[in-house]
Amino acid sequence: MNFDTSIKLNMLTVEKIGGTSMSALRDVIDNIIFHQVPAKNIYNRVFVVSAFAGVTDMLLENKKTGSPGVYHRLARYQDFSKPLKSVIIRLKAINRDYAELGLDLDAADQFIEEHIRKAQKFLSNLANILASGYVSKESILQAAREILASIGESHSAFILTNILLNRGVHVRLIDLSGFDDHRAFTIDQRIRHAFKGIALKDNICIVTGYAKGTEGIMREFDRGYSEVTFSKIATLLKPHEAIIHKEYHLSTADPAIVGVDNCSPVGFTNYDITDQLADVGMEAIHPKASKPLEINGINLRIKNTFQPSHPGTLITREFICEHKRVEVITGTDKLLMIDVYDPLMVGAVGSDLKIMQILSHHHISYTFKTTSANSISVVIWERDFSRKLINNLEDDFEKVTIDKVALVCLLGTNMDQPGLLAKSALALTEHGINIKSAGFGIRKVNIQFIVAREDFKMAIVALNSKMSLDFQNRCASGMS
Repeated sequence: MNFDTSIKLNMLTVEKIGGTSMSALRDVIDNIIFHQVPAKNIYNRVFVVSAFAGVTDMLLENKKTGSPGVYHRLARYQDFSKPLKSVIIRLKAINRDYAELGLDLDAADQFIEEHIRKAQKFLSNLANILASGYVSKESILQAAREILASIGESHSAFILTNILLNRGVHVRLIDLSGFDDHRAFTIDQRIRHAFKGIALKDNICIVTGYAKGTEGIMREFDRGYSEVTFSKIATLLKPHEAIIHKEYHLSTADPAIVGVDNCSPVGFTNYDITDQLADVGMEAIHPKASKPLEINGINLRIKNTFQPSHPGTLITREFICEHKRVEVITGTDKLLMIDVYDPLMVGAVGSDLKIMQILSHHHISYTFKTTSANSISVVIWERDFSRKLINNLEDDFEKVTIDKVALVCLLGTNMDQPGLLAKSALALTEHGINIKSAGFGIRKVNIQFIVAREDFKMAIVALNSKMSLDFQNRCASGMS
């Protein structure tokens, strides 16, 4: 019996479906809900759903480009009713796309009209309070983000629930947005209350990725909130496995860079490696969502929505690769290296602390750091850069220089092997790539190279080619 069927027949799973996957709803229904599972055995599963692709971008801002959405109209004291009407038009268009799957179009349209009518009433009240100048602007705007964010997930959860109900499935809609429930629950309390009394073994539960709580789920997690909801539900229900369905595999390298024939899905890894991935922006799961799973010993599986028979990547707390090898090659080209130089650093105590305090003041976390006698270099995300940050550093140190860079990484649960650093550096050198800096921790789960930004893709290709060749050679000699 393959993985999919054995898990779905016997064990509770908590599963998350991302926005891009949700926008391929037919595939979600065929490949995830019903794939190789007899109709009577489709239950004992909880699905946490994201908004359809692009919807939260319309409501808040484009996640990649920063293009403003409804939220920014309100934040700038502008009329937000027109862009909110555009959201209604967009959501109704999405409804029409799924009428052929069994969606009750009238019910879906009525749901979104009523839901946004309530949201507009809440937002108008917030706008009036904001305009009065009597309360904190930050708290009002944070509440507005919460209200707007909830719309997309409430919509997608309703759509999937309605389609499954019309197909005769026992399905429970669990809307955690709290639009009609004004009790002062924390997020955890709301989740516990929502699942109280539900016979999971006899139902499929469709749950909104947004969860309302007194602490505000976006205040700490912002756009990573749906994975946090997923993690909290899994921590409460203690499933056999937590599963995230994405539109791609977690692969040994980015197939868009190295080519689909030059990489493969990662079969197994551990939570330490997912943290390393998140540190360079390649999130298998939001790190604040993975920690509760890791601490509670809940295994996480990353699956490709469009390849339902493939087992995907299993992430556990204990996994260590049996053989020494590099498992993932990744990185990012959206970084800046800030080099802080001062001849008085040598022998002085506290230079590093001073730099860290300035970064902390600007709410900036660095991804890489190296030191010498008279200089300290830190690598930060370009999005976090500000002239004020540089000015603060220049107030305390003689010279500050900035360089646009990329970071490439070799990741693995068991890759502490002699010569790996030299072999990697040679691979880059052979492709004419100059290494600006390099580093690794004592555990050697992550070897990092800083290169020029224009060399990023070639560096990934060079390292992937070298490591793939070495792996093939080990397989040929019986050392796979």
